[in-house]
Amino acid sequence: MRGLSRASLAEVEERFNAVAGSADLGSLADELFAVADLLDREHGLRRYLSDPSRDVAQKGQAVRVLLQGKVSAAALETVVAAASARWTRPGDLADALERLGVVSAAAEAEAQGRLDDVEDELFRFGRVVASNRDLHQALSNPNVPEGGKRELLETLVGGKVVPSTLRLIGQVVAHPRGRSLDGGLEEFGSLVAAQRQRLVAVVRSAVDLSEEQKQRLARWLRTTYGHDVQLNVEVDPRVLGGFSIHIGDDLIDTTVAGRIEEVRRRLAG
Repeated sequence: MRGLSRASLAEVEERFNAVAGSADLGSLADELFAVADLLDREHGLRRYLSDPSRDVAQKGQAVRVLLQGKVSAAALETVVAAASARWTRPGDLADALERLGVVSAAAEAEAQGRLDDVEDELFRFGRVVASNRDLHQALSNPNVPEGGKRELLETLVGGKVVPSTLRLIGQVVAHPRGRSLDGGLEEFGSLVAAQRQRLVAVVRSAVDLSEEQKQRLARWLRTTYGHDVQLNVEVDPRVLGGFSIHIGDDLIDTTVAGRIEEVRRRLAG
């Protein structure tokens, strides 16, 4: 996506993966889109947060002062991580946040078992727009206010597509960010397709894991499986200590309850 630094993006994605597991993914997508749009409008803020010569701690503090209480903890920590990374261009910061907004929306659909629908709906909407000149013009016209475009979208596809699809189309239409409508839909479609390469690990623990523990676990799973891993952490006192990880068909169980159950199975013969 727009030539983002792989190393910097990986750093931010690691933090994002650690905090997104317990977040409302749809709301997280909306928040990250909103911050990306804010940075596009506020050039001074964007330059300040993306300036590699500025102190990382100061930039993080500036983000907290600006966004604390206005966005979720997951969105705040993601933006802090993005502001702390080194980017080639000032616009890369907003690009990275928008990208993670798309990932959040795709992960929301995946959790609902609707990722295939989102991919298909983005493709079909793109074909409809490409074949309807008047619709394409209405949705691409920079003189049409955002509210008008979103109202038109709601009329066209509201209730007919997965919420994640409407969220993604709305972002492309309302905030093209220098892209053509066709190009934006194609770009988002590619990111949704890439979501299939991500693994989701459901972690059950007696107590909530710290952010440091989540990051270490995410790094270990990524190294083990060779793919980025999104952690969905569930606090369940019944595990009696330790934690279990379901990832695909694999189960890694270090819980006391798991060990007790294993002993019971062995005793039962």
